[in-house]
Amino acid sequence: MTDVLNVLIEGFDPKKVEENFEVSSKWREIQSAYQNNTILTAELVGFETLKLNDKKEICGIVRFDEIKGIIPLFESGLDLEDKQAVNKFRSLSGKKIAVKVLHYDTAGNMFIASRKQAKDQMAEITLRKIDVGYNIYCVAREVEQGHVVGDIGGIDVHIPVFDLTFGWVEDLRDLYKTGDHIKVQVTEIDKEKKEVKVSAKPLLKNPFPDCATRYAKNGEYVATVSGVANYGVFCNLEKGVDSLAPHLKFQNVQKGDRVLVRVINVDVTKEQIRAKIVKVL
Repeated sequence: MTDVLNVLIEGFDPKKVEENFEVSSKWREIQSAYQNNTILTAELVGFETLKLNDKKEICGIVRFDEIKGIIPLFESGLDLEDKQAVNKFRSLSGKKIAVKVLHYDTAGNMFIASRKQAKDQMAEITLRKIDVGYNIYCVAREVEQGHVVGDIGGIDVHIPVFDLTFGWVEDLRDLYKTGDHIKVQVTEIDKEKKEVKVSAKPLLKNPFPDCATRYAKNGEYVATVSGVANYGVFCNLEKGVDSLAPHLKFQNVQKGDRVLVRVINVDVTKEQIRAKIVKVL
């Protein structure tokens, strides 16, 4: 039994215990967000399969102290036609996500929320604020070998490897991980489709054409193998500068090997250096 029996007590002052009967500060925060159409941030702490509208749905669970928030998969903000939608939802576990309160039940100590509607509202705000040439931070949501999918205020952006770095990168997962903050510049905006393109390269120092003065034709230089492709071997000479060399006839090299390369050609216009591996160190 949790209720406090109300009896007459000499010297009892109700004002001294009235906080016990007040709505908790977290409930006030939830109710305020619902009434004012604002966004809350909460950690995604788990998943449950619940019956909603006579149908079982996978739901994400967030908590505000002891108050349980439920986010159905269809309110996750993910593409439900994507077969990996559930796995992508799970990949957000332990991370803070933005949500909007759709319905709350103080008696049941729970509320229904939508990440999708929160992202849509954030996207509208972002599109009003940004313009081409603006610098903004992008939070990495997915990191794959050749691209990063990030978030810039409710808008998902797809950043290919060539927009993230100069030089050759075999696997972006060696450079970035989920949750990393990447400074990027807005390069294109389609407000009707709510699509934005960004690139990190305008904010990085391009090693060309300066590096061309450091590598002479027929000169030999120590390099590190940065990647092996079907059409050749990439050898890193300095940060952002990789030469492309043919495969060796009688020996294989692998990423991380140190080699001596001979420069065959430096093309400043194409920002390319062709070379030949003359020795594996």
